Amino acid sequence: MLGSVINFVAIIIGGITGILFKDSFPKKIQNTVMQGLSLAVILIGLQMALLTENILIVIFSLVIGGVIGESIDIEKNLERVGKMLKSSFQQENDLFVQGFVQASLVFCVGSMAIMGAIQDGLNNDPSILINKSLLDGVASVAFSATFGIGVLFSAIPVLLYQGGLTLLASFVEQYLTDPMVNEMTATGGLLIMAIGLNIMGVSKIKVANLLPALVIAIIGVAVI
Repeated sequence: MLGSVINFVAIIIGGITGILFKDSFPKKIQNTVMQGLSLAVILIGLQMALLTENILIVIFSLVIGGVIGESIDIEKNLERVGKMLKSSFQQENDLFVQGFVQASLVFCVGSMAIMGAIQDGLNNDPSILINKSLLDGVASVAFSATFGIGVLFSAIPVLLYQGGLTLLASFVEQYLTDPMVNEMTATGGLLIMAIGLNIMGVSKIKVANLLPALVIAIIGVAVI
C-alpha cells in the first residue's frame, strides 16, 4: 500500500500548499489558473476516451450505469459525506462540499488509480501511483486554492479506494483483460471530461451517478 499512502500524503501537502498561498494571488488569477486546469482535465479525459475499441460498449455502459447510479443517487450520498465532514469541522463555505466531491472524482477515476494499485499489490511496485501522486499533488494545489479545505479530505477516499484495490490485487488482476481495461479507461475518460466541464461551470453533469458505467464496461467486454 506504499503507493496509496504516498498518493494520500501528496494530496494533503498539495492541498495545504494551495490553502496557504491562495491569498497571495488575486481572484482573477485563481480563476484563470482553475480554467487552465479544467482544460487539462478535459484533455486527459479525451486521451483516455480515445482508447476505446468499441464505442457501443462505452455508450451502453453510460446508459445502464447512469440508470443504476441515478437510482441509488451516488452523487447525493457523496455530497452527504461532504456535508458531514463540513459540519464536523465547522466549515460554513459551500465550496467545501464541491471541492471534496470534485477532487475525489478526479483523483479516483482513471486507469492509473486502478492499474497502479494492482501493480503495487502484485509486484510491490508503486511506480505508477508515485507518478499519479505527482499529478494529484499539483492538481490539489489549484483545487484547494479555489475550493478550500474540502479538497484535503478527498485524500481519504483515494486511500481507501486504491488501498483496497492493492489488497485485492491478486483477485482482481486475474479477471481484468486488456480490452476490459481499455473500455473502462475510455468510459472513465468521458467522466473525467465531464468533471472538467463542471469545474469550468459549463455544465452540471452528475458524474458520480455515472460511476457504475465503469463496472458495466467491464461486464460488457466480458459478455461480448
